[in-house]
Amino acid sequence: MDTDALRAAIGDLTRPPVTSAQLRVTGSRGAWYGNAGVADVGGGRAVRPDDAFRAGSVTKVFVATAVLQLAALRRVDVDSPIGRYLPGLLPSAFARITVAQLLNHTSGLPDHQGVPDLRTPEAVLRHRFDQWTPQELVATVTRSTLKFAPGTKQEYRGINYVLLALLVERLSGQRYGEAIRDRILRPLGLRRTLVPGDDPRLHGPHVHGYLRMTDGSLEDVTVVNPSSSWGEGELVSTVDDLSHFMEALFCGALLPKHLMEKLFTLPPAEVRMLDGGPARYSMGLQKATVNGVTFWGKTGEWYGYRTRAFSTRDQQRRFTLSYTPTPIDASDDMTNRVVAALTSGADAPVSAGLSQS
Repeated sequence: MDTDALRAAIGDLTRPPVTSAQLRVTGSRGAWYGNAGVADVGGGRAVRPDDAFRAGSVTKVFVATAVLQLAALRRVDVDSPIGRYLPGLLPSAFARITVAQLLNHTSGLPDHQGVPDLRTPEAVLRHRFDQWTPQELVATVTRSTLKFAPGTKQEYRGINYVLLALLVERLSGQRYGEAIRDRILRPLGLRRTLVPGDDPRLHGPHVHGYLRMTDGSLEDVTVVNPSSSWGEGELVSTVDDLSHFMEALFCGALLPKHLMEKLFTLPPAEVRMLDGGPARYSMGLQKATVNGVTFWGKTGEWYGYRTRAFSTRDQQRRFTLSYTPTPIDASDDMTNRVVAALTSGADAPVSAGLSQS
């Protein structure tokens, strides 16, 4: 392991501009932790591995795991239509989408309509306390026809996991965050990980997220209503907790072997992404091959936060990267540098598959 390269990879806080970065590397090839920057630009404290942050779409791995655990208990058949379990929620054509097609992003659900345009940092500030229910989120994709026949193409969509979280609630009789707590967090001792619901604050030691406004000023966006990402992007965690979770998941501590295989099985070869590229999402994870090394895991983004949690299937190399970019459209240069250092190659291109949240 080239620790000097790893230290340099996270130590460059200019490409992209970030206020903090931390990296936990584990696996049979060795372990290392490094950090750079500060948890709070006002206080100047260095980030620590137990600092909480918004993990974004890494949430989806937890939701997928909960769904597959329910499948292991035979409470759900992943090849059955979602309408069987959530009757009346979706139009009839949509209700035929299977649970598996939601899990691997081959549902064909249409684009959102009636949601705020958040392409500027000022818009994020204006809407960061908006309140959404999952039913309202689902309604934003039911106003037009399916984009493609379910199962024929792949398009990464957060709304798939809103429906899956509703499924977890229906089958478990709990709020989905409570189901994740009882089925995953408590058994693994992940004490700093939670699904916050409508709570806008990060409690205990945490990393602040910031956005650079168009006038150059820096705004703290740590406090925010996470309901707009209900079920698909609201998880709060730490680098140590996420590293522990990925180890347990890949070791088979959370799922029986036949369902673990679904984490590492992509759709058939004829199923392509909308841009024509090969499918890269399984039922809960995404695949990326860099310099001949294949990683499985998940990316996550929230305004002011970015998370990457990946491992080789044999767990020789596992890493959790968390950093806090200030541009709303920040490059993935830091991820590229980290992966290049871990694979002893040139900087990994964004197209390698480690950039989609």
